[in-house]
Amino acid sequence: MTDSNIRQIEDPAVPADAPEEKKEDFRSFASFLVKLVIVVLLFRTFAFTSFNIPSESMMPRLLVGDYLQAAKWPYGYSSASLPFGISAGEGRILGSQPERGDIVIFKHPVDRSDYIKRVIGLPGDTVQMVDGVLHLNGAPVGRERVEDFVEPIAADGNCGPGRGRFVARQTDGSYACLFPQFRETLPGGRSYNTLDFGDFPQDDTAPVIVPPDMLFMMGDNRDNSLDSRFPAQAGGGIGLVPQENIVGEAYFMYWSYGDGIRWSRIGKGI
Repeated sequence: MTDSNIRQIEDPAVPADAPEEKKEDFRSFASFLVKLVIVVLLFRTFAFTSFNIPSESMMPRLLVGDYLQAAKWPYGYSSASLPFGISAGEGRILGSQPERGDIVIFKHPVDRSDYIKRVIGLPGDTVQMVDGVLHLNGAPVGRERVEDFVEPIAADGNCGPGRGRFVARQTDGSYACLFPQFRETLPGGRSYNTLDFGDFPQDDTAPVIVPPDMLFMMGDNRDNSLDSRFPAQAGGGIGLVPQENIVGEAYFMYWSYGDGIRWSRIGKGI
């Protein structure tokens, strides 16, 4: 037997222009990457920035483990809202004033960390807490008791320091934290829920007149929020917040995770 019928397999001819095609493919890919980076930078600079909730200060509206997108354009731009240390000088570019009731992300006046609170007082407003009731310009805001806010009990079996009285057994035999909840309505008609754990020093404050270009901010969890009721200090109260410290308005929730994924919260507007 011979192998005379076996034909040698030759390598296919490589087109002469193959190197040029590879170069073109590389240039196209590099161009795509550059465009993608530019789009991402523009998006982060002028459109949205992400933020996660690290504390209970905005319960019941926002929970620990919520992840938000904050819109930058509603209030204009400043050094606080621009990324990568970009300076916009003093004040705000294309700035507009927030409205009472807006949930705003801003830089702490002292340590420049990110905070999130609700706008309560605008320039010229007089803000005061009297027996746990918010007063604006000398008048109490609308406040009515609504059903308790139900939160799953923590792994340690309690509802937090000093909150044992809020532990309650559910109809299915499980235990949960039932926090007293109130519906608060601002003069313009904006309403939202707040929590009230009882009597605390911040339930009674002296009247504060909000100066020009400043904001009085409060957390919805009135007895567990370091906000404008407390003097500004690093890692603590925030005092009055300059409007140029605003990063953006809380816009929508893109992720939420507690003991598990909280599907019902994902995609919600704020």
